[in-house]
Amino acid sequence: MDTGKVALVAGGSRGIGTAVARRLAADGMAVAVGYRNSASEAETIVRDIEAAGCRACAVQGDVGCDGDPVRMVDETIQRFGRLDVLVNTAGIGPYRALDSLDEAYIRAMFDTNVIGAIMLTKAAAAVMQDGGRIIQVSSRLAYSPIPTSTVYAASKAAVQAMVHGFARELGPRGITINAVAPGVIETDMTTKIIAERGEQIRASTPLGRIGQPSDIAGIIAFLASDDARWITGRTILADGGLT
Repeated sequence: MDTGKVALVAGGSRGIGTAVARRLAADGMAVAVGYRNSASEAETIVRDIEAAGCRACAVQGDVGCDGDPVRMVDETIQRFGRLDVLVNTAGIGPYRALDSLDEAYIRAMFDTNVIGAIMLTKAAAAVMQDGGRIIQVSSRLAYSPIPTSTVYAASKAAVQAMVHGFARELGPRGITINAVAPGVIETDMTTKIIAERGEQIRASTPLGRIGQPSDIAGIIAFLASDDARWITGRTILADGGLT
C-alpha cells in the first residue's frame, strides 16, 4: 500500500541503509536510495523495490561534500514531489590509535559523520512539513569507546548532541529528530570485528547473537512512523543488551 510518503535514505546502498530502504518501501513509502560510490548496488536495490510494486530511485551524493546534501534532497523532491522522512545511515568508521592519528583522518571522519549529518538535517528540514521525521545513526561506542575507536566514538557522540539540540528548533514545526545507536551489526563494515570478537560479543549479549541490519531497520521504521510522534530529541540504544 502506497502511503504517499517519501523517504531519502543516505547511505542506502549498503549495510543498515539497504535494510532501511527495503523496509520503508515495504511500509509503503517511495524511497530515494542515496549512495556515494556504489551505483550498481543502489540500482539493484531500486530494481528490487520497484519489482515489489513500490517506488524508488537512486540519488548519488557524498554527505560530507559541500552542496551534496542539498542536491540529494532536491533530486528526491524532483522525482517524488516531497520529502517526509530523512534517514542518514551514511558514515565512515576506520579505527586508529592515538599515536597514529593525523588531521586528515580526523577531518574526514568529522566531515562525513558530523558535518554531513548536520547539513543533511538542514537540507531536509528546509522542505519538510508538519509530521516530518529525521533519523540519524549514532553508535553504542558513543557511550563506551573501545581502544582505537575514540575519534569515531566522538563523532557519533556529536550526532546524539545534535538530535537533542535540533529537536527544540524543529519541534514547533511538528518535525521530530531522533537517533539510533547500534551495537555491532553484521555488515560488510564489521566483518573484521566479528571475526576477531564475534564469540565475545555473543557471550556478552543476553540474546546470544550478533545484531542484523533488519534489527535496526525495524527501529528506524518505527521512528519514521506516526506511532513515534511523541518521541523527539532522543537516541535509542540498540545493542541487544550488551554488557
